Formats: sequence, C-alpha cells, structure tokens
Amino acid sequence: MKRVITAAVLIAFVVVAAFFFTSRNHPQPDKKLRVAAVEYVDPAECASCHAEVSESFHKTGMGRSFSRAIPQNIKGDFKNRNTFHHAASDRYYTMIEQDGRYFERRHQLGPDGQPTNIVQKEIHYVLGSGNHASTFLHRNEQGKLVELPVAWYSEKGGYWAMNPGYDRRDHQDFRRVVTLECMFCHDAYPDVKGNSDRSGGEPSFTGGIPEGIDCQRCHGPGAAHARAPQKENIVNPARLSADRKLEVCMQCHLESTSTRLPYSVRRFDRGVFSFRPGQALADYAIHFDHAANTGHDDKFEIVNQAYRLLRSACFQKSSGALTCTTCHDPHDVPRGEDANAHYVGVCQKCHTQFDRSHTTSKDCLSCHMPKRRTDDVVHVVMTDHYIQRRKPSRDLLAPLAEKDDEYKDEVALLYPTTLSSRADSELYTAVAQVKQNANLQNGIARLEAAIEQHKPAQPEFYFELGEAYWESAKPEQAIPAYRQALARAPEFWPALHKLGLALSRTGPAESAIAALERASSLSSDATVLNDLALVYRQAKRMNEAVASLQKAIILNPDLSQANNNLGGLLRERGDTAGAERAFQKAIEAQPDLAAAHVNLGMILVAREDFPQARYHFERAIANASPGDPSLLDAHNALADVMSMQGQIESAVTQYRAAIQLDPEFAPAHFSLGSILAMQGRKSEALSHFQKAAASADPAIRQSALEALRKLKP
Repeated sequence: MKRVITAAVLIAFVVVAAFFFTSRNHPQPDKKLRVAAVEYVDPAECASCHAEVSESFHKTGMGRSFSRAIPQNIKGDFKNRNTFHHAASDRYYTMIEQDGRYFERRHQLGPDGQPTNIVQKEIHYVLGSGNHASTFLHRNEQGKLVELPVAWYSEKGGYWAMNPGYDRRDHQDFRRVVTLECMFCHDAYPDVKGNSDRSGGEPSFTGGIPEGIDCQRCHGPGAAHARAPQKENIVNPARLSADRKLEVCMQCHLESTSTRLPYSVRRFDRGVFSFRPGQALADYAIHFDHAANTGHDDKFEIVNQAYRLLRSACFQKSSGALTCTTCHDPHDVPRGEDANAHYVGVCQKCHTQFDRSHTTSKDCLSCHMPKRRTDDVVHVVMTDHYIQRRKPSRDLLAPLAEKDDEYKDEVALLYPTTLSSRADSELYTAVAQVKQNANLQNGIARLEAAIEQHKPAQPEFYFELGEAYWESAKPEQAIPAYRQALARAPEFWPALHKLGLALSRTGPAESAIAALERASSLSSDATVLNDLALVYRQAKRMNEAVASLQKAIILNPDLSQANNNLGGLLRERGDTAGAERAFQKAIEAQPDLAAAHVNLGMILVAREDFPQARYHFERAIANASPGDPSLLDAHNALADVMSMQGQIESAVTQYRAAIQLDPEFAPAHFSLGSILAMQGRKSEALSHFQKAAASADPAIRQSALEALRKLKP
C-alpha cells in the first residue's frame, strides 16, 4: 500500500519548527481578498498599527513558515555537502545554487554508468522555519505548487534526506502537487485560479504568495477592523471561551495521524478556508482517530500537539483552564535557558507543592514532556505534548524507518466526543469508515443505511458511497450512487468523472464518453482528459483520443500516464519518433513507471539498440509492483534481448519468470520451447510448444504447431 500523507503533513512536517506551516497564495500588497464573502486584508495593514507584536510574531515558526527562496531564507548546504543518493529508488539528487537561484536536480545512471533521465526544477519557495526542517516548492508554468523530493533537516548539524512519504521505491518525485486542503494550515488565505472547495481540484497559484502565516489565521478577517479599529471588529482569542480558544489552535494541531484513516472529515457544506476563529470547530470539521487497542494508542506524530495534550491528565483535570496559550505566546517564542525557565514556571503555577525528593532537576519537561522522534517524519525530534507521569523507558531518540501503516479497522470519533445531531453522527461517521478505505466493507453498509434513514441533501454523501463501491471493484453498484450525487449537483465534475469510468467498465463506450466529456468541460483536471482518451480508444475514435491526451499534457506535462498512453497511440499510428519522445517524457516524470520502460524498450529493440533496451526492461522489472501487467512483458522482452545477445541461460531464467507470473503466457512458452529444442531437451520443449499451440494469437499458434510437427518422430 502506498503511504498516504494527509493534508497537514504533506508539507506540514517542515514547519513544526514552531506552530504551523505554510504554502499558499495571497493577494499582492494593498489588494483585498474576498473569501466566502468575508474580507481579508494584507497583513501589512495589521503591522501598521501593531508594529511591535508583528515584528516579534515574524520571528516565530509561524511567522517564518513560508518564504521566497532567497539567500537569507535558505538553510541547507547547496555548495559542498549537496548530493544525496536515494537507495530505495536508485535516484541521485544534487542541490544547486546558481547566481542567487536554487535548484534540485535528479539523475539516474544509464547502462554506460553515465547520468541519464536528468530533471532539474527551480526552488521558488521554502516551506518551514528551518528550526527542524525545510522543504522546497517549485511553481510550474501552470501555477501549481509542486513539492520537491529532498528536504534539509537540521538535526545533527544538518543533512539532506527525503521528504515524508518519499522514502520508498515508488515515491512521487517531482509530481506531488500542493492542494487547498494541504494549504489550510500552511499560510494565510488563497487567491487562486480554479479554486473549488467542493471538487478538490489542483489549484493554480497565479498571483502573489504571502510569506508566513498572518494575523488573520487566529484573529479572523481583518477588513472590518482595519476600517474601524475597534475590538468588536476582530477576534481576540484570549476573550473566547476555553473550548473556542483551544480550537483556534486545534484547527491545525488536532491531527490524530498523517497515515490513512482519515483524521478528519470537513463538513460538506463548508469550504476549505471557511473556518473562523471563535466558531465551533465541530461546525467546520469532525475529527477521527484509530479505534482504541488497535496498536495506535501511543502514536506520536508531527502535527498532533493538541491531540496529545487532550490525552493528558493535566488537561483533563483542568476544567478548561489549560489551553495551548497557557504555555505558548503565539506572538513570541522564548529561547535558550529562558525557554526552559518559562515552561517550568508554567508547570509550577499549578504544581505549587510537589515532592522534590524524586529529583534535584528543575527541568520538568525532560521527564514529563520528553522530546521524541516523530513516527511519521522520522528525521525530526519534537516535544511530546502528552504530559505523562513517567517518561517511557525506551530510547525516544533512536532512529526510525519510515513505514506504511495499512489500517483496516474501525475509525473512531475523536472530536467532538459526541455529535448533537443523530444524522450528523451516523452520516459522517459512516463516511469516515469508507473515505480512505480503513473500514470499507463495514462502512458501506453503514453509509447506505444512514443515507436511507436521513436522505441528506448534500451530493458528497452519495459520491462517497459511489467511491466506496468503486474501491470495492463494484462499478455497477457505484453508478447509481454517482447518479444520485449528480441529481443533487449536476455540475459536480468528480461524480461525472467517476460515473464515466464506471460506465466504461459496465456499458457502451458512448455513455461513458458523454459523462467524461461533460466532466472535462467543467474541470481543468488532466486526469479526466487522460481517462476520456482511454474510452475514446475503446470506441476506436483514435483521433479524438490523441487530441484528448495532448490537451491533458498541456494542462499537466508531468502526467506520466498521459504521456505513456500518447506514446502507445502514436506507435499504433506509425509515428515511432513521436512515440519515443512520449515514452521518454513519461519516464522523466515518473522513473518507476514500468509500462513506459517496456514500451520504450520495444522501440529500442526494433532499431537493435540492445544495451539501452535491456536497461529499460531491467528498470521495468525493478520498478513494477506485484500484479503490474508490465512485469510479464518486461521479463519476456528481456529474455528476447538476452537470447539475441547469446546469453541463453539468462534468457531461460527470464522466460521461466514470465511463465511463473502467467502459466498460460504463450510467447514465453514458445521462445523457451525453441531454446530447449535447440539444446536437445525435447520432452521439455514439447510441453512448452503444446502450451503455445493453445494461444489465441494465430501467429504463435501456427509457429507452435509447426514446431510440434518437427519434434514428433
């Protein structure tokens, strides 16, 4: 299973140097931004009256959470210790500074040992304060922010390593696009092209992007206050009730996990950026957790400070007196020895009388809130906000390997602990079971029952039911659910997209095409055009298929599947040169795309470039996931090349590997039979020719029958 990094951690990990992270778009200075009919202002307007607090705030982690890639904002060695080899994917990265600009460069080694498949992306933004780590973002020609794969970690004097979720063979390399969901906890407020809260499409950041989280994240929209600077026109979290005050922080720090669950479900009638300080968090999003006693009770992750605090006896017994701001001033951060004294002083406000005989230390935190290596961002060490009686006995700083956590069990309600509405409780809790497949089969029955009972008006409930059926390989049952979603929102393009895919599996291509064409007219998502092209091809509408793929690649040049599919169509048309370029582009975008390696290798075989062809077949075998049909073709094609190069025993091994994957695979049976016959191993050859003679391919069948006639006495 591929690891799923949730919204906050996708990029979130780097910022936790202090409080938040960043990566979003904002208006240029002196321009107002309207989001959901609520006016925001440029934070410079706040600083004009609150200069001192603004200056101190911009020294905090939140204030430094996002910045332009200029020398004073860059941490990391781009000159000397600036190379990194990622062994799992066998890719080499070089961090480069050139004339005041910064880049990440990737290459692999070709069959001659020389660099090949070279890609270089400019670093436009730095995500994270650098206290713990910095990650880097590239803004492409379409205005999308793309996370680059290698990050700088400050531990042990600083070093390069992969971003969270990248330490695996099949990582996303330069293809991880920053979404609005990711951006919610990373900066101020968006001013983006294609902003659709409902669709969740990839936003294009075409305007200016702010530097750091601004005042309005905690104080709410500032336009009214800027016009009439009265306390009634702005939120002061200090004046909120304990719950509302805590929820200002919990909007970003209540993440129970960054792996598949989901950790929260935003209410379907709320936009991504619609939360306002002072509102009840439960009216914006409902938070979930792993069920108790499933092996996740002591997880410690990078964005769960509030999650851990809520587990603490100190918090639970404080009757609301203990909140994040009890210890933390969000406008300033104590440093050095002053920091420890400050936090110990906070402890002593409540713990005025305690037995000092157990220790002479004045450091409460090292035992009761120890620093630990985070489970999900394994190169970062942070303070555990679970205030515990005794420090765990194990080594909390020991190195950890990044791991997948394929959770398949109940998704439990976390916050609020109960929902006032029975309909909300049953509907949203059922959605949480199916949304990321944690409790899929049980969740389908629950969601069906909740929909039947409460008949919700929002299309998303029906869409999630359709998605659950789709993930369960039941497209015929997904179709009516998608149609129910569209009956409530006819322009809900994700439902049109998935309806088209489901119809392509169950019915005539033309009905699928109609849904996909409508989806493509409503969205700028390149994957819709890619899928439309596949259905065009299914309907033998080749010109339209090619045109659809070309449009998809214009929208997203790094969509590897579209490039690979285009290469296949061009090869069918006889445009070998165009096909080769498309396959190379697919591999450039996704070096582990086995199908593209096989396709390119076949073209190289045709022009007798056997060393390069062999390289690509070997890359396909190394990169293919279990069940990938390309793996079968790669073993067979590699065997053919080895046979042509005179490496007969190696070829036999590869043919046998292909047959092991598919015992009925006729091409490998015929080729292996031919080798065995030449070696005089007639009985073995006969069995393979007999298998090949049952092939549906008339050419292979005829050749196998002829071989059988020659072998028989």
